[in-house]
Amino acid sequence: MGLKYKLLYLVIDGMADSLSDEVTTLEKAEKPGLDEIAKMGICGGMYTVSKGVAPESDEAVISILGYDPHRVYPGRGAVEALGAGLTLREGYEVAFRANFATVDSSTKKLVDRRVGRSLSTSEARELARAVDNMDLGVHDGYARVKATIGHRAVVVIGSRSKKLSPMVSNNDPAYVRKGLLSIAVRSYKPVLEDIEPLENTPEAEITAELANIFTEKAMEILNKHPINKARVEKGLLAANAILLRDAGGAVPEVKPIGEKYGCRVAVLAEMPVEIGIGRLFKAHTIVLEPPTGDPRRDYSLRLEKTMEVLRDYDIAYVHLKGPDEPGHDGDLEEKKRRIEAIDKYYVQPLLSSKPEDLAILVTADHATPPSRRAHTDDPVPIAFYSPDIEPDHIVRFTEKDCLRGKLGFYEHGWKMLPSIIAGYLKQ
Repeated sequence: MGLKYKLLYLVIDGMADSLSDEVTTLEKAEKPGLDEIAKMGICGGMYTVSKGVAPESDEAVISILGYDPHRVYPGRGAVEALGAGLTLREGYEVAFRANFATVDSSTKKLVDRRVGRSLSTSEARELARAVDNMDLGVHDGYARVKATIGHRAVVVIGSRSKKLSPMVSNNDPAYVRKGLLSIAVRSYKPVLEDIEPLENTPEAEITAELANIFTEKAMEILNKHPINKARVEKGLLAANAILLRDAGGAVPEVKPIGEKYGCRVAVLAEMPVEIGIGRLFKAHTIVLEPPTGDPRRDYSLRLEKTMEVLRDYDIAYVHLKGPDEPGHDGDLEEKKRRIEAIDKYYVQPLLSSKPEDLAILVTADHATPPSRRAHTDDPVPIAFYSPDIEPDHIVRFTEKDCLRGKLGFYEHGWKMLPSIIAGYLKQ
């Protein structure tokens, strides 16, 4: 058992664009480090979940770590709760991924799903405290709320006496549930929707009713909160509503990732969803401090931590944020700058000092084209290097170039990592 080489598995969040774009961000970006990995190794592409599925980050990451999300996915809320350090009373509590948002209270029209990305983590924590431990008035119901990073939060809807079910819809119109999976919608009506039961059971009906009561009560409280009054006075959007999506009621028992691959695996991540996935798969999970806005400092620290971890572990999965947000904002130039910063401060220094026994696998968890402002089902590029590999003819790390590489194409992301480990890294 074991691997021939240590493996750095680098995933750059939302880095890919659409194959239908005239020019992609990766084609425009100056990224000699990523291009060098493509040139030294072999390249390919994949649908991170499946063709036709525009995945959320959690189901995509579960998939590209080698697990079929249709079999092990517990719902994003449960993963986020795990990442935020919350435990669930199975059967009696359901966790939702939540966003603080801006809504026109009189019409429920959604003004901004993320409060213009201007809500600080400290502001979000104060707002969360105002609606935490809320008594919902019926069914012995209550709500727990924990802010995580920026506009993001976890909301747990619970009952002291009634069974609940995660099989309910979202009130966030940007995502539609397909079972426990959630799919990004290309276009949607910007209205705060009622949460509906997705199955004809008392548990789902009670869960939907409690979630809708929480949504209404939270809006009443947040509209009057001093934080929001101060934000409006400064000309900023009020964080006066909470969007709920992707309910999950339990964390499944899955084969630990170290056992799956027969080696020691570490996950380095900064967001609750990736932290939760690391914990779900029982990897050694390292919580990175949130970005400071200084890319030199942030990526240099992440590289330093990566090299420390690789001394003791066989695989280091490193998830770097950056390109996804400007993709959602439709800002190609900013997305380009984010990719170039990762290349300059993480990838290039890595290549200049990498150990001789290090293999490198680099890809994205999904595409977030600025042209679409959302996750899409487009394939993402892959580049893989190991010390004994014979390079193919690819010299640029782009969506179209990598598709012509020797590694080939994976119809399902969960087949990629097991294939590379078995084919290139096993002793």
